[in-house]
Amino acid sequence: MNHNIILNHQEIEFKIKRIAFQIYETFIDENEIIIAGINGNGSIFAEKIAAVLQTISPIKVILCDVIIDKRNPKNPISTSIPAEKYQDKGLILVDDVLNSGTTLIYGVKHFLEVPLKKFKTAVLVDRNHKKYPIKADFKGISLSTSLLEHVQVVFESNNDYAYLE
Repeated sequence: MNHNIILNHQEIEFKIKRIAFQIYETFIDENEIIIAGINGNGSIFAEKIAAVLQTISPIKVILCDVIIDKRNPKNPISTSIPAEKYQDKGLILVDDVLNSGTTLIYGVKHFLEVPLKKFKTAVLVDRNHKKYPIKADFKGISLSTSLLEHVQVVFESNNDYAYLE
């Protein structure tokens, strides 16, 4: 397998910081927001954004884990916090890579069943190969790749990176 590093640890840290500032600007009038990470790398990415956001803003951040069956996203979706906790609040749905948009759109559908004050999406890598009309409001990097290429994000202690294979 041929791995081409597209983001190194420092670049990912810069992207996380920029996204945190963009979220702060967008939700500046809010006292509390929900950052909902899609299980796996989306949750890890959400935690990293939340950590930076808490150092740069007075906004209270509540983390939420979104459990989606990525192979069959039509299956019921659950969250680590009850819907009443995010009702009428600002919410950011977070994933590491936006490939076809399937996981993100089903995640959006789940949250649309509850009234929200403001709803945004964030991804580290946007692949530009969407099957659905979904976009990332906050993104680290946009890549135009072939359908045969695969983007993988690795979160390791002090060694985060993203590569294309």
